[in-house]
Amino acid sequence: MIRIDNLTKQYGNRTILDDVNLHIREGEFVFLQGRSGSGKSTLLKLLYRDIGDYSGQILVGGTPIEQMPKYVLRRKIGVIFQSFELLERKTVFENVVLAGEVQGKASKLIEPEAMRLLERVGLKGMEQLFPEQLSGGEQQRVAIVRALLNRPSLLLADEPTGNLDSETAEQMLKLLKELHEEEGISMLVVTHSEHLITQFLSRTLRMDNGKVREYART
Repeated sequence: MIRIDNLTKQYGNRTILDDVNLHIREGEFVFLQGRSGSGKSTLLKLLYRDIGDYSGQILVGGTPIEQMPKYVLRRKIGVIFQSFELLERKTVFENVVLAGEVQGKASKLIEPEAMRLLERVGLKGMEQLFPEQLSGGEQQRVAIVRALLNRPSLLLADEPTGNLDSETAEQMLKLLKELHEEEGISMLVVTHSEHLITQFLSRTLRMDNGKVREYART
């Protein structure tokens, strides 16, 4: 699904990612853990081409990402952000279906899928509410549905529990795990929380000083 070979990213003289090698298989759920500033978010931004200018190779589905038009890559990859990134003047339903509209999909295709996913994550009946009327956990559920609407083969979650209390954070990760299994989507979940990772038996990678290594559970 994802293969990264000898990936290095620098800002000026500062090395953010240092010769990273990584393989995530199709259908795999993987945590990427590390302290703030270790390079986790930079890696995700490179994966969905929010930033560029790197050395090494990044392949998604066997194809180098620089050979894909951005709109093609972003059909394959859904993204969830710590800050939710919802449009305040649009309703829950409008925020979700916008993800399909920008990809040129017809309303008759995206609206039933939006309703199905909103019901699945417990937001049935909230479709016409605005983000400010929702709790943090509910806003993140909207963001998850939006990321899944185009049926990506890979979901990137950048600190998806960072703005949530501990109980809601565990519920959110449990939901992501369930959706991973139900929808058959590969997921790479970035977090700084060691505690959350211990609650789930999933492959875990550690990032430190721009390098990635496997975390061996004891």
